[in-house]
Amino acid sequence: MALEDESPEVKLAVDLIMLLESNDVEPELVLAALEIVKKDYQRKHRRDEDKPSC
Repeated sequence: MALEDESPEVKLAVDLIMLLESNDVEPELVLAALEIVKKDYQRKHRRDEDKPSC
């Protein structure tokens, strides 16, 4: 299966992996940073869900 047939989240994941690997970022650093990013996006998602719809 070609990448263009994949879901947007798989495409983004592949792009992020390629970016991190091409910059030789240590796995421990990547995992720590991803936890920060995950928490931030979860917070933003909750905030967006709490907004009243027009």
